[in-house]
Amino acid sequence: MKNGIHPEEYRLVAFKDMSNGKVFITGSTVNAKETEVIDGVEYPVVKLEISSASHPFYTGKVKLVDTAGRVDKFMSKYKKHYDNK
Repeated sequence: MKNGIHPEEYRLVAFKDMSNGKVFITGSTVNAKETEVIDGVEYPVVKLEISSASHPFYTGKVKLVDTAGRVDKFMSKYKKHYDNK
């Protein structure tokens, strides 16, 4: 390996999946603005919307996230197409 190309400020960081609360602690150089105490130790925290603990590919569960009513709009627009099947 080449010398001097890898970051030297590795530290333990907690990555928190906000959809289910699962926390992963791993070494990282990411900048985190928040901290959280986990098992009596304070870690920098990076909040994630989705991780392997909540992604449908890894969990096998389909979870529909609709924040702006897009699914309802789609279903009302194409309802007659689905009713004919």
